[in-house]
Amino acid sequence: MDYESFFEAKLDALREEGAYRVFADIKRKAGAFPQARNHGEIGPRDVTVWCSNDYLGMGQHPDVLAAMHKAIDECGAGAGGTRNISGTNHYHVLLEEELADLHGKEAALLFTSGYVSNWTSLSTLAARMPGCIVYSDAMNHASMIEGIRHSRAERHIFRHNDPAHLEELLKDAPEGAPKLVAFESVYSMDGDIAPIDEICDVAERHGAMTYLDEVHAVGLYGPRGGGIAERDGLMDRLTVIEGTLGKAFGVMGGYITGSRSLIDFVRSFASGFIFTTALPPALAAGALASVRRLKTSDLEREGQRAAVAKVRQRLNGVGIPTLDNPSHIVPVMVKDAVKCKWISDWLMENHGIYVQPINYPTVARGAERLRITPSPVHTDDDIDRLVSALSEIWSQCALARMVA
Repeated sequence: MDYESFFEAKLDALREEGAYRVFADIKRKAGAFPQARNHGEIGPRDVTVWCSNDYLGMGQHPDVLAAMHKAIDECGAGAGGTRNISGTNHYHVLLEEELADLHGKEAALLFTSGYVSNWTSLSTLAARMPGCIVYSDAMNHASMIEGIRHSRAERHIFRHNDPAHLEELLKDAPEGAPKLVAFESVYSMDGDIAPIDEICDVAERHGAMTYLDEVHAVGLYGPRGGGIAERDGLMDRLTVIEGTLGKAFGVMGGYITGSRSLIDFVRSFASGFIFTTALPPALAAGALASVRRLKTSDLEREGQRAAVAKVRQRLNGVGIPTLDNPSHIVPVMVKDAVKCKWISDWLMENHGIYVQPINYPTVARGAERLRITPSPVHTDDDIDRLVSALSEIWSQCALARMVA
């Protein structure tokens, strides 16, 4: 087989359909984010980032940076090993305690990313409980899908955010079989929010565990940033609450929270935890400072909500089509892979605006979009330039506008 020709042919096919991914070579400017420096083909030049998952700008918060500097001075760069072999740092312990408290659970467990926490936890729980049946929302993240698949447990897909369909599926489960319902709170591409209380009702009627991914909600919702489940007073009804430290908390890492025995079970049996190097102490210290800050400050959340409302209002005013949703995510719908990539490139080259195109397989073909994430660090001038540029390119591409 001509391996190189095979690889190139597959890559050429991606390019032809507009799905080939190009990384933006940018350097964030601490203290000035969302401003960044593009070092790619059109650079170096200044750009404004509109697609970051650092939703609240906590990646540059003085408390976070100071905590990370202090931890590096105290502990050095790396963790030194796995959590089992010399890698458990005191900052890890403090952060796990803080995260358990955030979600009203007995214990928490840190991982190197949200992807790893989902993949490892779901695969371990489903594989290690004999006869476990997993029920997964149709729009779950790839990390959840892969973890469930790796477990080799029996699995069923329920229609997105559809408790009635979940009920139908659970009714057919063998009596006494362990069951696990896995779903998200905020879905990152459409920005819709799960009916957590109704899903919990169904799960409880059938004796099923619940596993809630709150990665796009922690830090952002609830009086202390505990997510949608905290906002709606439902944390005690969920078996596992999973989150990330790499989005609204602005650092890096993932985690799960739950009962002491469940967390100890995953800690003791999960290869994805046991055999990987621990997070560097500075990352844990920075995340700890971020979690503590957002437990007591609503300033960042208020600023973000105001920015989201302003962007939505302005885009609606010029007829740019967006998906209506109750969350902080603003999907601008292009519905054409080639045009989506071209618009993204044009915005960067002509206006210094960075919005990454979202194409298949992240979203379905025909649902291509620009995923805009307004934050409290975006100014009114940033918003003006974004809306004006999008309106200009919409006319150039002869794309349909919404009618008020």
